[in-house]
Amino acid sequence: MSALSIGPRPLDTERRRVLERRIRWVVGATISYNVVEAVVALASGTAASSTALVAFGLDSVVEVLSAVAVAWQFAAPAPETRERAALRTIALSFFGLAAFVAADAGRSLLGARQPDHSTVGIALAAVSLAVMPGLSWFERRTGRELGSASAVADSHQTLICSYLSAVLLVGLVLDSAMGWWWADPVAALVIAAFAVREAIEAWRGDACCAPASALVDPAACRDDCCRPGE
Repeated sequence: MSALSIGPRPLDTERRRVLERRIRWVVGATISYNVVEAVVALASGTAASSTALVAFGLDSVVEVLSAVAVAWQFAAPAPETRERAALRTIALSFFGLAAFVAADAGRSLLGARQPDHSTVGIALAAVSLAVMPGLSWFERRTGRELGSASAVADSHQTLICSYLSAVLLVGLVLDSAMGWWWADPVAALVIAAFAVREAIEAWRGDACCAPASALVDPAACRDDCCRPGE
């Protein structure tokens, strides 16, 4: 096998511009949706005294911070120069999300707090569960082809939001239907652990191979994220 078949194909200028426009589009869509999601979750969570819904709303705020970091990166003439700063911002967002979810879940378990039924919360969780995986997949695929670690890391953040949507949905439904108030905080602790792992990877820059590292050492692309079409 030749050396050329190991590394990624270099992107021409036009293709790179197309991919960067796609990143800006999906990041804009993610920010817009998460702003609406945060407002609805915080309002309905406060009305229902639901810690899970309030936590979900605050998670949406973290999602916005992550997406803004990527939007800031790709607003530069040379986005790769802002790659490390964007990754560190995303990593800190992950750490913050994990810390809050873990602390809130612990308080819920120890205090046995039971939220009121929230139809709005259940509907919001269901819609988010349908929307977020698609946005995450699109950004991750585009980021991989572009070789942008920050875009792939942000797509992980969006995917975690879909996991939290599932946790919220199951928790609210089980609590409303069966009185299992503890289901939500237990599942949230699992999500918090996953968020810590993603934070560490983003901080190290392991979410995806950056273009420069792929050119210097193609074998460093451990998950094939630098290879077009994967």
